[in-house]
Amino acid sequence: MSSARKPVGACTVAVTAGIRPDGDTNRVRLAAAYVSALENAGLIPLIVPPLSSDRAAETIIDSVSGLVLTGGEDVDPARYGEKRHEKVRSVNPARDATEAAMINAAKRRGTPVFAICRGIQILNVALGGTLVQDIPSECQTTISHDEDTPRDSRAHDISIEPDSLIARATGTEHCRVNSFHHQSVKRVADGLRVTARSSDGVIEGLESTDDDWWVMGVQWHPEEMTDSPEPWDRGLFNAFAQRLGA
Repeated sequence: MSSARKPVGACTVAVTAGIRPDGDTNRVRLAAAYVSALENAGLIPLIVPPLSSDRAAETIIDSVSGLVLTGGEDVDPARYGEKRHEKVRSVNPARDATEAAMINAAKRRGTPVFAICRGIQILNVALGGTLVQDIPSECQTTISHDEDTPRDSRAHDISIEPDSLIARATGTEHCRVNSFHHQSVKRVADGLRVTARSSDGVIEGLESTDDDWWVMGVQWHPEEMTDSPEPWDRGLFNAFAQRLGA
């Protein structure tokens, strides 16, 4: 067998994570809900923290069948050529660089991507798009997108494009989602299309326009909702798993 290309387990996915201070040290951090949601869909998560060099991206993507981009810090506005808004929270340039490199490696290889919250934002930025840096400051809306409520509570409705990946995965064109973000996709990158919005126009879903690259991005946190009576959020993870052959 050639050492250049080893077989990849169909159920193994790279899952991005952050790094946060904890006392006198820093720790890799990821909400356990992601792990549970992926395992329940038949997938094996491999956690990838921010790395000191983005050169590892090719090796990581070669070692998995899918990529999951998770929530966390704000994307650094410098990455999309804008001055930092005063409402921008903590940023992690190393995480931005690691995830952008993995996204571009996944695009080159056609590796399926499931992007969640910050994930949909770094996906858009890595491919050349921009972000609304602070929804309350920059958008006219009566919807609170950054709710101070339990993470499994549904906050507002979204409309989903018919026959999109999200519509097929959830089985509906209208559903209610949780919401914990103050940023959102602004100018959509070339190669992506909008597949869901809230009633105020905020982008809630994206997918690739390339039929050979399966990409599903959502702005809410479905990993926190997989125990819900509604099947919508479980459907997203199941669709991703099915794409990987799990």
